[in-house]
Amino acid sequence: SCRGSVMDMVLLHGLLFLLPLAALLLYRYNATFHYFCKVAFFHCWIVVMAIIFFPLALLRGRSVENMKLESAPFQHRKHSSFLSPLRVLQSPLLHPPSIPLVILMPNEWILSSPIHPPGMAEFLPDRCVPIAKKELLYMGIVGWACWLSGFIFINRHKREDAIYIISQTARTIRRENLRVLIFPEGTRNEDKSMLPFKRGAFHLAVQAQVPIIPVVISPYWDFFSSKDKKFTSGTCTIRILPRIETRCLSPKDVPELTETVRQAMVDAFAEMSTGHRGDHQAEQLPRCTGA
Repeated sequence: SCRGSVMDMVLLHGLLFLLPLAALLLYRYNATFHYFCKVAFFHCWIVVMAIIFFPLALLRGRSVENMKLESAPFQHRKHSSFLSPLRVLQSPLLHPPSIPLVILMPNEWILSSPIHPPGMAEFLPDRCVPIAKKELLYMGIVGWACWLSGFIFINRHKREDAIYIISQTARTIRRENLRVLIFPEGTRNEDKSMLPFKRGAFHLAVQAQVPIIPVVISPYWDFFSSKDKKFTSGTCTIRILPRIETRCLSPKDVPELTETVRQAMVDAFAEMSTGHRGDHQAEQLPRCTGA
């Protein structure tokens, strides 16, 4: 029986050694296993960061200034690694950091993907908060951390509520000198083209009479795809287009404004998708004189 116990112990230790080795081999040579491991790691990392961030932000209460704390772990990770698979080549910001504005960035799947924090943290200015779907608020401590950071939540299923939030936000942008980040497609999109834009972001910019900054991010297809279960290291370029003024525009100008901004972003995205990185000039809508 003593010999049997020794054999059992040897087998147990061998199994404990082989399991990590098998997992390591699967991670190295099986793309699907590799994908799920990295996605799980990033989601756990975000939860851990939220747990650390939450008590610190709670001392200040709900404030846009908490965004600095929330984004700090994701900044300055420009070299590809396990923690930061994304190498960001950032365009310079084209606006003074002190003015209120609306930032548009397609598409919403970037916000829900595990590689979005390093990319977004590289270009978001101070006092900038995203507008997000209300469901995010119910994602446990991550949702609470977002609420403490001043995220603006919209119920996409109730148009009246969304209109009210947009109206309230328009006043807050001016009063509190905010920058608001919006995903104008309004839903996740992993296709290789942009969906039609929702007009809520443009109504917000017109009501607040603040400039729009279109931001375009180059495709992730070569190194990240939830459909193909691919997650490797890669390079992503952020292009910040010239700002578009909304002064003296009214609600009747919103449809034209929407299409003008979307076309500028579509053109830039197509250019970036083919690897051509030349300067792109966004079309400017008529602006009022003298102001």
